[in-house]
Amino acid sequence: MNYLNSAPLAATLEGLQQGQHSLSIYLEQMCRRIDQIDPEIHAFLPEVSRLARLRGEIGLLRERFPERMDLPALFGAMVGVKDVFHMEGVVTHAGSEVPPEAFAGAEATVVAMLREAGALIAGKTVTTEFAFVEPGPTRNPHNTSHTPGGSSSGSAAAVAAGMCNLALGTQTIGSIIRPAAYCGIVGFKPSYDRIPTQGLVYFSPTVDHVGLFTQDVAGMALAASVLCGDWRPELADAEEASGKGLPVLGVPDGPYLAQTDPAALAVFEEILLMLQVAGCTVKRVAALEQIEELNAAHRRLIFGEFAREHAEIFAKYAARYRARTAEAIRTGQTVDDEELEKLRQGPKRLRAQLEDQMAAEEIDLWCCPSATGPAPVGLNSTGDSNMNLPWTHAGMPAITLPAGRAQNGMPLGMQLVAPFDADEQLMAWAMQVMERVPEPVDADVF
Repeated sequence: MNYLNSAPLAATLEGLQQGQHSLSIYLEQMCRRIDQIDPEIHAFLPEVSRLARLRGEIGLLRERFPERMDLPALFGAMVGVKDVFHMEGVVTHAGSEVPPEAFAGAEATVVAMLREAGALIAGKTVTTEFAFVEPGPTRNPHNTSHTPGGSSSGSAAAVAAGMCNLALGTQTIGSIIRPAAYCGIVGFKPSYDRIPTQGLVYFSPTVDHVGLFTQDVAGMALAASVLCGDWRPELADAEEASGKGLPVLGVPDGPYLAQTDPAALAVFEEILLMLQVAGCTVKRVAALEQIEELNAAHRRLIFGEFAREHAEIFAKYAARYRARTAEAIRTGQTVDDEELEKLRQGPKRLRAQLEDQMAAEEIDLWCCPSATGPAPVGLNSTGDSNMNLPWTHAGMPAITLPAGRAQNGMPLGMQLVAPFDADEQLMAWAMQVMERVPEPVDADVF
């Protein structure tokens, strides 16, 4: 069975807002698709009366917007919400057996923003336990014997399978960019705190990012413009970006890049050649040469904060935590306050270093593989996040674009990274680059 289906956000919203598609029919089609394939993919948490609930949400939308004029930007978007965001009327489990009342809270700001923008909440999506590495049941729609990645596994798989147009995720190491790449879709991790994190079950407040999944860059740009604070549309204009020429791409040569599997790295090099033929300038820059030390420091930082976030809950419910999650907390308990304060200074130092290199080398974007390779076989591991770690640590905006396939047919991705707070320019460049790295299109949802 083919578990992939086209559900681009931008084209879908245009059709709904212009009356080319019936909102009710579209809703029934999407719910039918969830009913048909989610028993195999397991992207969503089970819900008994999803269609009835969503019909109620449509009714409220029509009351708010009785005319087809001045509809909000995300009117009719079907959105999956990772189960670490609190939602009014829905229990947050965070992929855990810990009693949910132990970490309950008010509805997340970003969920309220989605509702205000006219989005329909398709449902809660599966996450690994507390957004770490202990996986849930979600499978990769490209091949169900492979992981979809984590921790935003359900969000990535739901978008790839066309069960929703947009999904929320979080990234503390690589939990947006990696699963998006594994599932062959677009994933966007904005600059740190550009999308508000209030109402999230935190892992590490110093580096937790809220991010997004779509099938299309145009849809991603639209969603980002709604959810990122103080969005500057004039800087995100793709046509204006194209008028300035294609971006200068910097490839971070050295031990960081060497973390990539040789076969995946060969595909990345082919993509770079394709971009150079299309007119992009590619510069090789020695960067991130102390990557092993950075990888270790980042994990000490997030484990230290994770242990503090769960101090009271873990003391009471330690037996309910799965083995690797409990191990991370116990490691974090060895990080004392003095060490943690020093570790919290690392993100700004790394950001300054990387941005200084970009300025010195006249680079517009860093460009690198989105993951060390394709999605691994099996569901016991969510894959390696080391290709995402530096950019998360630095809080710089990153986007992954579908870019080629491994020999086993599984998707690969290309990661583009811009300076801090240059999310608009990143989106504009991404649209230009994506046009030069075409990907096959699946059958339309309508």
